[in-house]
Amino acid sequence: MHLKRTLFVSDLHLDEERPAAVARFARFLGEAVPGADALYILGDLFEYWVGDDGLALPFPAQVAAMLSPVGRKVPTYFMHGNRDFLVAERFCNETGIRLALDPTVIDLYGEQALLVHGDTLCTDDTQYQAFRAQVRNPAWQAAALARPLDERVAIARGMRSDSQAAKDAKSAEIMDVTPAAVEEAFEQSGCRLMIHGHTHRPGRHVHRVRGEECVRWVLADWYEGGSYLEASPEGIRPVEAA
Repeated sequence: MHLKRTLFVSDLHLDEERPAAVARFARFLGEAVPGADALYILGDLFEYWVGDDGLALPFPAQVAAMLSPVGRKVPTYFMHGNRDFLVAERFCNETGIRLALDPTVIDLYGEQALLVHGDTLCTDDTQYQAFRAQVRNPAWQAAALARPLDERVAIARGMRSDSQAAKDAKSAEIMDVTPAAVEEAFEQSGCRLMIHGHTHRPGRHVHRVRGEECVRWVLADWYEGGSYLEASPEGIRPVEAA
């Protein structure tokens, strides 16, 4: 008997310097994902992604090889995060993964669910929103991808350090979602269910929108441990990754 279930993860931040997280993700792909109706990776699968030609490097190639058997058997969708917005067609072709737009609305066992990475909900962080607009600009991306691969890797590592320093200087509140942006997302989508990552604050939140109860699930990051959401016709539950 087939058990209906759809899985959601985000913010794995995979990096060769964090082998435990990579091993955990490999176990998740090998043990939890087979037999699922779909897998959604809602951004920041990688700590950084410098372009699909980076697949020539050992670590990106390793992760692509891990994903390929899954992506060709279980419908697997990837949404750009703030660390891996340069993932493109070649990566999808080599893994069997399909790109999902941000935002995306899916039918989740009869319930319309809004999927976003989550950074667009953090509108109080105006400094980050300006950065996001810059790096999502096609002209900026084309110029970045024109640089030599090793130079892009060095820049990405530097940006990672700068990002951590910027986070350390900000309040936790400003890096969390803005309630008004959450309500607007529910309003515009017409959904009563939202799933996202980015904030690294896993949990279930209830909002009142249009006089209705709307539920927002936040996915966990995989820095120290790891978990995913499992949706089924019976509901949604967080599951610790082995």
